[in-house]
Amino acid sequence: MTDPTLTETSPSTDAAWWRQAAVYQIYPRSFADATGDGIGDVPGILSRVDYLAELGIDAVWLSPFYPSALADGGYDVDDYRDVDPRLGTLDDFDAMVSALHERGIKVIIDIVPNHTSNRHEWFREALAAGRGSAARDRYIFREGEGENGELPPTDWVSVFGGPAWERVEDGQWYFHNFATEQPDLNWDNPEVREDFLTTLRFWSDRGVDGFRIDVAHMLTKDLSEPLPSSAELALLPQDGTHPLIDRDDVHEIYAEWRKVFDSYDPPRTAVAEAWVSTPERRAKYASAEGLGQAFNFDLLVADFDAGEFRRIIADNLAQATLSGSSTTWVLSNHDVTRHATRYGLPPLNGRAVKQGVEWVRAGGPEDQLDRAQGRRRAEAATMLLLGLPGSTYLYQGEELGLHEVAEITPDQRQDPAFFRGGEFDGLGRDGCRVPLPWSAEGASFGFGSDGAHLPQPAWFAEYAVDVEAADPASTLSLYRRALGLRRDLQAGEKLEWLETDRADVLRFARPNGWQVVTNFGTEPFDLGAEADAVVLTTQPLRDGALPGEATAWLKA
Repeated sequence: MTDPTLTETSPSTDAAWWRQAAVYQIYPRSFADATGDGIGDVPGILSRVDYLAELGIDAVWLSPFYPSALADGGYDVDDYRDVDPRLGTLDDFDAMVSALHERGIKVIIDIVPNHTSNRHEWFREALAAGRGSAARDRYIFREGEGENGELPPTDWVSVFGGPAWERVEDGQWYFHNFATEQPDLNWDNPEVREDFLTTLRFWSDRGVDGFRIDVAHMLTKDLSEPLPSSAELALLPQDGTHPLIDRDDVHEIYAEWRKVFDSYDPPRTAVAEAWVSTPERRAKYASAEGLGQAFNFDLLVADFDAGEFRRIIADNLAQATLSGSSTTWVLSNHDVTRHATRYGLPPLNGRAVKQGVEWVRAGGPEDQLDRAQGRRRAEAATMLLLGLPGSTYLYQGEELGLHEVAEITPDQRQDPAFFRGGEFDGLGRDGCRVPLPWSAEGASFGFGSDGAHLPQPAWFAEYAVDVEAADPASTLSLYRRALGLRRDLQAGEKLEWLETDRADVLRFARPNGWQVVTNFGTEPFDLGAEADAVVLTTQPLRDGALPGEATAWLKA
């Protein structure tokens, strides 16, 4: 055994359930529709709790379900302490939480603290109150440039493309780092800070076990005059002093949140979505005095390559050790091309573009995508991650092996990123948000009784839950076996790398004799006499050898 990578924390207690949890992300509007209006809802989730329990997950994470005009898929929040009437009621939410808890499944919900929607009562009040009002101080308002203030305060561009400032009727401008309908809050305002503490208590009191913090790295800002230009802003280091991104003072907010979390028994958990410049910066969000855990997104932009995976795994386990947290492993979510598709496309080979972007932009040409290879690699990568110390976050539909849906016409798209460009290259994220197929028959493949809010392709029929549940060789059957076995095999947060004499094969051991072997290459890897110790594989062994693009779990 060589090159140990370890943390010394013992296996999870109840209070530390999150450290090695398998968490399933639900995008509510695309999970299950119980009311027949084409939009997934909370009763729809309730109707599928047995499916979630059979899958074998430890927790669900719900993307926003709050009242919203859907200018950004629910991340434009009208009211942080209610359920969108199209998705249900607070009573429905309570029933869902109770049903999940009865099945031993924890509940994590999204909190969106960087901005509200432009329909939020605070923002409506700010527009009515006018310049210099206390209501406007909850947001970021500025006078414009030019002779009559007709120009925005700066030339900054929003994440979704276009100007980051919007002018209101009386001539002032407000800042929005994302869509125009998402005005940024002023986190220097004590009222803003106190209101979010109230929100955290509101949901914690309803039984929510944890929170996922949207764009956790962008809350605090230094907008001291003179404001830099866009070109100047791009050159500033992201070292804790940047005016807009990953400022050190944001951790003062999370220290207050931690006091709220720790006032409950067991303490509420949190995980940061923090797109920052280095793993060291990310570790600050995962400190015990702050949110406690932060997403590791490194694998979202990595090829299916043994060297890349090993480097990313080692780096993130080391950072988790320094922060005292556990790391997180993610291959797909609601913002990126599904990994079954990414792994069936030509490798990036270090090119600075998100995998899948070019394929989606080209309309999803089938001659560029090897769907079978994508499935093999996706299953192998997922089983590797499920064997690692730390939490694994799964995205709805990946347990079916779903590919990205590229065949969505411009008139069918909903994501503001598609219409405005920006960091998502004008493509949007609708392709990974298409409603799930539950049955091979029906107008919406069992999603609901009257269609789906995004178009489902005909090939969804072969990926439907009822089809895969009946097939022991399906991706769904593999996920169920892996997640069930993972609970039995789980050990302390420690691994040791084992030599394989192959650059394209990774192998590591956990403290209880559990081993994980992933063959990233195409040539079989001979397990020898240890083939008898194999308890699960993504591809059947052949004469005691693990095929290429496959993972095996062994237990001594």
